[in-house]
Amino acid sequence: MEARKEYQLWCKNPYFDETTRSELLAIKADEKEIKERFYKELEFGTGGLRGILGAGTNRMNIYTVRKATQGLANYIIREKGEKKGVAIAYDSRNYSTEFAREAALCLAANGITAYVFESLRPTPILSFTVRELDCIAGIVITASHNPPEYNGYKVYWEDGAQITAPRDKEIIGEVSAITDYDQVRTMELEAAKEQGLYRVIGTELDDRYMEELKKLVIHPEIIREQGKKMKIVYTPLHGTGNLPVRRILKELGFEQVYSVPEQELPDGNFPTVSYPNPEDKKAFSLALELAKKVDADVVLATDPDADRLGIYAKSGENGEYKSFTGNMSGMIILEYILSQKKAKQELPENGAVVTTIVSGKMSKAITKAYGVELIETLTGFKYIGEQINFFEQSGSRRFLFGYEESYGCLVGTHARDKDAVAAVMALCEAAAYYQAQGITLCRQMERLYEKYGYYRENLCTITLKGLDGAEKIKKILKAIRKNPPAFIGTCQVKAFRDYETGVIKDMKSGSEYPTTLPVSNVLYFELEEGAWCCIRPSGTEPEVKYYTGVNGLSGVDAAKKLAELTAAVSALI
Repeated sequence: MEARKEYQLWCKNPYFDETTRSELLAIKADEKEIKERFYKELEFGTGGLRGILGAGTNRMNIYTVRKATQGLANYIIREKGEKKGVAIAYDSRNYSTEFAREAALCLAANGITAYVFESLRPTPILSFTVRELDCIAGIVITASHNPPEYNGYKVYWEDGAQITAPRDKEIIGEVSAITDYDQVRTMELEAAKEQGLYRVIGTELDDRYMEELKKLVIHPEIIREQGKKMKIVYTPLHGTGNLPVRRILKELGFEQVYSVPEQELPDGNFPTVSYPNPEDKKAFSLALELAKKVDADVVLATDPDADRLGIYAKSGENGEYKSFTGNMSGMIILEYILSQKKAKQELPENGAVVTTIVSGKMSKAITKAYGVELIETLTGFKYIGEQINFFEQSGSRRFLFGYEESYGCLVGTHARDKDAVAAVMALCEAAAYYQAQGITLCRQMERLYEKYGYYRENLCTITLKGLDGAEKIKKILKAIRKNPPAFIGTCQVKAFRDYETGVIKDMKSGSEYPTTLPVSNVLYFELEEGAWCCIRPSGTEPEVKYYTGVNGLSGVDAAKKLAELTAAVSALI
């Protein structure tokens, strides 16, 4: 794409509104900015769109949203699913409301009914709603935990999960086939409503969602007992979690829930945090201040679209609050679910837990102890959702729990994506159960290490923005793929998995065999002594991510091994 030529078209074409033209004319002398905005189309990836807000082909705006929706509409019509309709939800980010409306009006103009929530809702409620309303697809407007200048657009299919192969590539093909904005349809809101093509969803779906969550509780009697005294601090980080999280906790019987007042209200500028991400310890500063004032037992934060959960818990040793990674909180919930279902003789013989290849490996030890199968997928919760659908179609397994290292998990099958509202519920139930035994969550985590091994993991990110950054990312992975190392630091490589070529190579024998997962630009190294590392480009951001994991003889030994391995992978990149 010729950036300057495309820029001039946007400046002159009457299709684009005055606000857009004014924004673009203000950068007419800035060649670098023009190139960044117009050197390519904002890519409709395997999950949808995500990008910086602003005018231009490589930005999130009403025009790129309309174009993506027209491609989706064309695909729905091709698949003869237009009569089923599409559910649409949106979070608290800037322009989320506008993007949701534009997507709905584009669908309506194509004869597809759009079911739009009356106000912001968490992503998991959208996943639930797609199946409840028997829609052909769903759209959620969110950029998850990204900084304020971002927004995004995720697509779900009729099973309630994000789109996966081959459907994702087929939809991408339809979006890419739209070469002119004149091919994009839209209509007026009132006309769409009059024709029954724009329908508003009220609170009835929230009520049905809450009832499904309550069915997942294992020990309601313990919640009623401990809920009177267990203290919980919660922050939605200016996102969508405030009402549903506080509602489920209240209705279950947790009476002492304190929300962070400065972060309760939705705000797309996220004024109290630089980065609305519960993985970031800085995001917890206000919540931890409140926790110390009220002497909270557990401190919780959800990201803007409420699919990720971060936690701190009070240590019984010194009263300090300790952070839990996504792997750690996932293992707390997993052990609780399996142990209590086993105790109640409710653990099915064909039970399965699903995780991703970059998530912590303690789950292997836990599932083995309970005789439950563990299935690994590629990175991305959409692959976990896909597995649930496979289980239901074949009747081969019963889904028990799904988790990924990036602070996301799913209890139950009401949704097909990670669900922080359900995760809050499950985590707080587990905390209440252990509290009844005089055990803090911090102590329970230590018990898991003592029982299963001292697993430790790390994630590092290298950000390389712009056109040059994208090329550097390609070169990094190409170089490693071409010459995979025999050692990473002092760790010998046992096997090298290249998910792009679909080949696993045994580094000792030289033999090769196929991977069982879809093609993806991911490099994975199995190392000696149970260590591992993985390198991949982000699917949504201009980043290279590398993951490391070890199993030590003690906490100190694991920390030392992890630091050494992380440094070695950093040097390799």
